[in-house]
Amino acid sequence: MSTIPNDLKYTKSHEWIRLEADGTLTVGVTDHAQAALGDVVFLELPEAGRVVSAGEACAVIESVKAASDIYAPVAGEVIARNDSVTDAPESVNADAYAAWLFKLKPANAGDTSALLDAAGYATEIAD
Repeated sequence: MSTIPNDLKYTKSHEWIRLEADGTLTVGVTDHAQAALGDVVFLELPEAGRVVSAGEACAVIESVKAASDIYAPVAGEVIARNDSVTDAPESVNADAYAAWLFKLKPANAGDTSALLDAAGYATEIAD
């Protein structure tokens, strides 16, 4: 059973989103996603300054099993990326919710209301 923290938002494509006090969003992949992928061996993250659309593939995660796109949960501008996870991609497997990938400044703060809560995500991934 995957861990699904209650204080985060989620997408159907298995990204987690933490709403920060300053209105920015921190994005990573869920525990369910990392477990399905297996050992993560490579990450390609978006550059700061990149403007993304909601649902746009903006990063790549590769494991020993597969490669998968990571999608922007909402439209906005990438304001930071976590280069420490590109240097140690296995950190995503060790703790998916600590290994954030990038931060977004949303174009419209209200867009986060369409994201799933923990219960909604749990339903989404139920067997």
